[in-house]
Amino acid sequence: MSDMTLQAHPFGAWFGIDEATVARLLAEAMRYGAEFSDTYFQHTRSMAVTLEDGLISRASTGVDQGVGIRAVLGDQVGYAFSESLDLEPMLTAARTAATIASGVSGAPPQAIHPLNLPDRYRLDRDWEAVSVSERLPLLQKTEDAVRRMEPSVEKISISWNDSDQRVLVATSDGVFCADRRPMATLSCRVTLLKDGRRQSHGASVARREDIGWFTDERIRDLCRRAVENTRILFDARRPPAGEMPVVLAAGASGILLHEAIGHGLEADYNRKGTSIYATLLNQKVAPDFVTIVDDGTQPNDRGALNVDDEGAPAERTVLIEGGVLRSYLHDRISARHYGVTPTGSGRRESFRHVPMPRMRSTYMLDGPHTRDEIVAAVDRGIIAETFTNGQVQIGAGDFTFYIKNGWLIENGKITAPIKDVNIIGNGPRALQNVTMAAGDARLDESGWTCGKNGQGVPVSLGIPTVLVRSLTVGGVNA
Repeated sequence: MSDMTLQAHPFGAWFGIDEATVARLLAEAMRYGAEFSDTYFQHTRSMAVTLEDGLISRASTGVDQGVGIRAVLGDQVGYAFSESLDLEPMLTAARTAATIASGVSGAPPQAIHPLNLPDRYRLDRDWEAVSVSERLPLLQKTEDAVRRMEPSVEKISISWNDSDQRVLVATSDGVFCADRRPMATLSCRVTLLKDGRRQSHGASVARREDIGWFTDERIRDLCRRAVENTRILFDARRPPAGEMPVVLAAGASGILLHEAIGHGLEADYNRKGTSIYATLLNQKVAPDFVTIVDDGTQPNDRGALNVDDEGAPAERTVLIEGGVLRSYLHDRISARHYGVTPTGSGRRESFRHVPMPRMRSTYMLDGPHTRDEIVAAVDRGIIAETFTNGQVQIGAGDFTFYIKNGWLIENGKITAPIKDVNIIGNGPRALQNVTMAAGDARLDESGWTCGKNGQGVPVSLGIPTVLVRSLTVGGVNA
């Protein structure tokens, strides 16, 4: 292993992980005939602090480290992990993986070659160099800003989390690469009390950034969104129920795109035939003005990656182009099945988990209309602005989402705020029923975490203002 490679990751200096160690683990994982193996080393330092009404209620620091070892033979996948980076426990994990994926002897591991990667989240200061005393004022500034904006605050909860993750991926076909992945999240939840009534809501921001990015201006913007999201709830009401047009507001409404459509474009669901999109490659699935991408290349974005968790470089993947389904999101296994190149979408929650196709930053590009044109086109409907939760059936794409903030549209005009609304529909059908899209696409920078098969990974999402012809709205008299 070259000096340059050693400098690119700390596992050699910290734990004695050298080229000979990696080669031995890969060979051990293939000892019973696996055709492919890989190792995923991880070391993560993290800190979390919660400030509630001026007092630190929770604070923690942690270190999580280990290695996951995978052996693959056709559809057989053997996986095991070790929380110790000593040689013998790692060899035991490799042997365990090998026994699961066993068969006719495959090719031996190839020589390791370092992979040169971009640096999409370079920091001026690494989080390990930031003291606790520097973090705490950010939380206090957040609380002070909220109290200056809103005198009726009853309770404020400010949460902070930062992490510094190092990963090292080595594969039996010669890939060797390292990545350092920072993350920081600031969340603010507010409870207001007016005339004996309480309302609660909040906002968050999460980026692969350093402490200098959290300026006073950005903190004030976060607090403004938290306060305004909560304040409007006192005047909001539930809309009439029934089938009606729904306008998805730019930004956070991308959660519906992510959940109801994006998951159905992950290649494992299509390889197994469980997604409604499994037979629709290169077919029309949306109007001509709809283009949807999943992008790991945006600098410092929460969903950004230099390389995925299988050693494939991250990329910008066009999923739907001009309304035509062009690609799925692939990991190594699905890419081999379809005879294509991996899209850099093989992701995992940690070394304890097997990788699978996952989204990174999923969004729709600008459309040809304006927001005002979209609102004016609706005789009776709603705008969905912020969401709190939802449920999706991945295969068919049926969904239910809960809207926390939104607006009523009557005769082409926004007339009143709404709250506590369910919308029900089918993702693929809703995509076909998109009739207008504005040129105001934006990413939402909230702390989104995507769940799949018990694993959570950081993602981002976005959308322009979009009009869906008809969805079921669960309002009053439902």
